[in-house]
Amino acid sequence: MYLSVHVKFVLALICATAWTLLSLWLAHNWFANLSSHVGFAFAVFLIGGIAIVPGFMNSFLLCSLLLDRRPQRKPLQHYPPLSILIAAYNEAPSIEETLKSIAEQNYPGELQVIVINDGSTDRTADIVRHNLARYPWLALVDIAQNGGKARALNRGLQDVKHGLVLTVDADSYLYRDALHSIVERYMEDPATTRAVAGTVLVRNSRSSWIAQAQEWDYFHGIAAIKRTQSLFQGTLVAQGAFSLYDRATLESIGGWPECVGEDIVVTWAILKAGYRVGHCEDACLFTNAPATLKQFFGQRRRWARGMVEAFKHHPGVLLKPQLPTFFIYWNLLFPLMDLAFTIGFLPGLVLALFGHFWIVGPMTLSLIPLGLAMNFLMFNVEVRMFRHHDLKVRKNPFGFMIYVFCYSVLLQPICLIGYLSELFSLRKSWGTK
Repeated sequence: MYLSVHVKFVLALICATAWTLLSLWLAHNWFANLSSHVGFAFAVFLIGGIAIVPGFMNSFLLCSLLLDRRPQRKPLQHYPPLSILIAAYNEAPSIEETLKSIAEQNYPGELQVIVINDGSTDRTADIVRHNLARYPWLALVDIAQNGGKARALNRGLQDVKHGLVLTVDADSYLYRDALHSIVERYMEDPATTRAVAGTVLVRNSRSSWIAQAQEWDYFHGIAAIKRTQSLFQGTLVAQGAFSLYDRATLESIGGWPECVGEDIVVTWAILKAGYRVGHCEDACLFTNAPATLKQFFGQRRRWARGMVEAFKHHPGVLLKPQLPTFFIYWNLLFPLMDLAFTIGFLPGLVLALFGHFWIVGPMTLSLIPLGLAMNFLMFNVEVRMFRHHDLKVRKNPFGFMIYVFCYSVLLQPICLIGYLSELFSLRKSWGTK
């Protein structure tokens, strides 16, 4: 039975609201008990940020994924010409394989690939020059001094000659038919679509324990959120690692802003202009995730800063009467939830070890069934896509255990530091990641 996008949105909202009302009723004694120790206002903040709001979001995502029926892509009679921008900074170990993965796509339309060497101090530029004769569609823009990913992409945009522009990270590998898939999705999506985010998966999950955990984050959480946002007409981040854009729209909004979260800021600019941003769940690119805790800290702090930057650049998007605005309001709640988790849930775990279940106790355990249902559904949705592309989910139980039980303990305090860094205008470090 066909259901319109707006009907699906209302159904998901009704289910999430019902879950929230049930949670509030069940949490009555929890509120009363915690209020006697920390006061009513702080109890509302902690319980709301730890249980009630996350419960609403998870139940909304769960219902949305159950209602999602994505139309099948069809081969195009004519594939439009495509320009690919690759901003590269010290990518000598990986740039050649990235170019090889593009060549193996056998994209039937005209192809232009521009590598922007952003002041690399290694052999990145030399490797690209060596491949110029091998790949006739390849060009190199050599910038003497590193200026950051946004500046590099904008420099490359000046040399783009086609109407569709794809950004690809220099340490990534495009999986089979990724270009076909993302272009087909763009061409078959509603006419108001001006960008499509591809699916980014972890390539180096065997390199460290933190990379193993991120394999599940990319495979589960990030993919599910993009699916849901795309269902309701607006993926909030067309990530720079692998996304397709309309060139004229990019030029009309001034290209990529020079900030640490250039991809989220440019996506919100597209949404603010009234256009749709889609997601192609089966256009896959494998990238190197941070392999050390320091790299992970730096990446996720940048992502958190990028969200605050997006609000700074585009506050008016909150007044835009469109479905994606609903998810943008969600983002306003993330700093509060991360703060409640950091200053409430983590100390609450310590208190629970000593028999004080004021914050972490039976009520927080009641969230486990919803979390299990979410993970089960997300796993099955992604597994179906993997099977369609002859991919197999690698056995990674250790990484899954870290992802389920320890990941938030790392992630949410890091995000909180990122928000505060941007709010207090601390020094920024640019790069190509």
